[in-house]
Amino acid sequence: QVQLVESGGGLVQAGGSLRLSCVASGITFSMYIMDWYRQAPGKQRESVATISSDGSTDYAESGKGRFTISRDNAKNTVFLQMNSLKPEDTAVYSCHATHRYGRGNYWGQGTRVTVSS
Repeated sequence: QVQLVESGGGLVQAGGSLRLSCVASGITFSMYIMDWYRQAPGKQRESVATISSDGSTDYAESGKGRFTISRDNAKNTVFLQMNSLKPEDTAVYSCHATHRYGRGNYWGQGTRVTVSS
């Protein structure tokens, strides 16, 4: 059974930092592209950051220079370091795994991030 379990969300003041984690089980983690998505109240889900199976990264404009995605294949974990948080970063953040050869994809349940002004 595949599980993606996020943690690290919470309430933080604007300008603060949070580090989100997503632990995967039931998959060969190193074979998966990992993404962080977010969905703010009343808005569509959007991609935040991506890290490929070889470690290359990509970011949405909203997070460039503030967010850093990383992975630890030995621990089946992907991280999202978020700095200089803004109230508009408030959302439920979910991790997503896509097999590098298209053999399935999976979602976590999400962790809520609230940034107060």
